[in-house]
Amino acid sequence: MPPLFPFLLPAIDLIMEGTTGVLYLVSTPIGNLEDITLRALRILKEVDLVACEDTRRSKKLLSHYGISKPLISYYSPKEAQRVPLLLDRLKKGENVALITDAGTPLLSDPGWRLVKEAIEEGVPLVPVPGPSALLAALVASGFPTCPFAFWGFPPRKKGKLLHFLKGIKGMGLTHVFFESPKRILGTLKIMEEVWGDRRVMVAREMTKAYEEFIRGRLREVRASLEARKEVKGEVVLLVEGREGEPWKDKALGLAEEGFGAKEVAKILKVLYGTSKREVYSLLERRNLDSG
Repeated sequence: MPPLFPFLLPAIDLIMEGTTGVLYLVSTPIGNLEDITLRALRILKEVDLVACEDTRRSKKLLSHYGISKPLISYYSPKEAQRVPLLLDRLKKGENVALITDAGTPLLSDPGWRLVKEAIEEGVPLVPVPGPSALLAALVASGFPTCPFAFWGFPPRKKGKLLHFLKGIKGMGLTHVFFESPKRILGTLKIMEEVWGDRRVMVAREMTKAYEEFIRGRLREVRASLEARKEVKGEVVLLVEGREGEPWKDKALGLAEEGFGAKEVAKILKVLYGTSKREVYSLLERRNLDSG
């Protein structure tokens, strides 16, 4: 019997009726296996193939939910080899789910090359949103969530890390990083050297049994971690942006370049989330002072 309201069918089901397969970007739990959507489970049951970083880890997740599907490894060193194979299967009409070991695909994980070439080849893409370590940490940090910048893993070599941190030092936004537990202490030390003793939060083992949020100044948090025998688990590092209101400097600079108040307000809204009222008030005071 046909559905009474066909227009209410998920767009995903309508796409699957085409001759070309669909590439699904499926978010999976970052720790707690309960953090997976009903839609993600349905897609994983329906696709013909699952591309994943580590087939052993992904098999445990799928087995937990009684899902048995062919798996193909898709990790960074294998990307160049796997993309043509996956595109070929997609063009033949097979549906493929791309998952990562934990969280949302492509965020400091492989997949960008496949997505880019799938778009170029006209293969439909469907994101299936869900868990994300960076967003989970951000909303629990107490730092401003708009704007923020996600930088992935910071450079490993000290020279490159120093150069990178100096380049973003003046940004008045919340900085979000992934970091290895083996490198976190060194990174915190260099950040303190370059940025001063800013507020920071280290989120460790989120959604797992030993979930922990360590908050304080860079020096305090580093001392707390140094007192431990070992830092373990997945780490998300958040650092506050430059203190003060950098949007004001940007607004005045744009005005000096000849941008009108309306244009400045639009730019500042995108960059800093600043309201029109704040921008107009600042520029009005500037005009009065200069007049």
